[in-house]
Amino acid sequence: MTDAAASSSRRRMEAVRRHLLPRPPPVLSLNQLSAPEAGQSPVIIGGMVLDIHAKPSVPPHPGTTVPGMVKYIGGGVARNIAECMAKLGTQPLMISAIGDDMAGNFLLKYWKLAGLCTDGILQVPDITTPVVSNVFDGNGELFAGVASVQAVETFLTPSWIYQFYRRISTAPLLMLDANLSPESLQAACKVAYESGVPVLFEPVSVVKSSRIAPIAEHITCTSPNEIELIAMANALSTPGKYNFVKLEQCNNKAESVDYLFEMLSPAMLFLLEKGIKLLLVTLGSNGVFICCREHVNFMKDQKSLTGAGDCLVGGFLSSLCGGLDIMQSVAVGIAVAKASVESEANIPANFSAASIAEILIQTTYGAK
Repeated sequence: MTDAAASSSRRRMEAVRRHLLPRPPPVLSLNQLSAPEAGQSPVIIGGMVLDIHAKPSVPPHPGTTVPGMVKYIGGGVARNIAECMAKLGTQPLMISAIGDDMAGNFLLKYWKLAGLCTDGILQVPDITTPVVSNVFDGNGELFAGVASVQAVETFLTPSWIYQFYRRISTAPLLMLDANLSPESLQAACKVAYESGVPVLFEPVSVVKSSRIAPIAEHITCTSPNEIELIAMANALSTPGKYNFVKLEQCNNKAESVDYLFEMLSPAMLFLLEKGIKLLLVTLGSNGVFICCREHVNFMKDQKSLTGAGDCLVGGFLSSLCGGLDIMQSVAVGIAVAKASVESEANIPANFSAASIAEILIQTTYGAK
């Protein structure tokens, strides 16, 4: 990142900071985080995916076509998070693999037009770019879908990751998505561990979330939903030890959140005992649980330094890199996630500190 880009990033995060009113003190004592030095960029490793969304204007029928709208949208957990961070002023290095095909060219063209770094994106003819095709029903709910994402595991190899050893070892943080093969996850964690770089693990799905097991000791932070949380805890303990009980009918939202916290607490505490320092458990419309050890230092070297869920993580990481503390960074993530829910794209086309100011204030004061 150039000095000018770093200065622009800090100015954007300062604008976010000005919109955050004083908040109640957090339950846990969290140290203030510092912005990275000029030239340091966070590193994001994972999938770049072309999402094809088919939305019929009448109910779909098996065996025939119906009129509707088909859209191409940039997707992939890691890609979504990287784009979100960039729109908040933090320019990450994206390490991924795509093919020299229609889908790959679509994704790469968008990346270049957005002014984002392409140094870490491997594009060769042998790769079939990951594609996810979704068909929705008349109410906007998923009717059927097909995912072809094997290229991430096959071509995003340890050897490609090691080519960016210096960039990873000097990064303020590293984010990995669970689409990576176990070997690539371990390779990336090895580089980060040797350099003292904090690592965020994004579980992606219930099945792939279990890939945290061999690397849990190197994970600083992870951001599962309720079901992924349980799957991760079971992967690190006796299978079936932790169970996800569906939320019982409650009289109000506050009661439902309290009940959910009670049900998930054993798994959350277990993961903290396994060495993970910070848990961001996403709860959809119920918000997010922040569970961490006391006196967490997330950023390296304190002296110098389909969309909504990805936006939450992207906003959180970008804010950390901009110098906000953990509670404020989560508030930014929730505000950007809300903007994503209200947008047809995975990442909203336009959002800024000013556009998310109101939800930032509401979220900050609503935390408990």
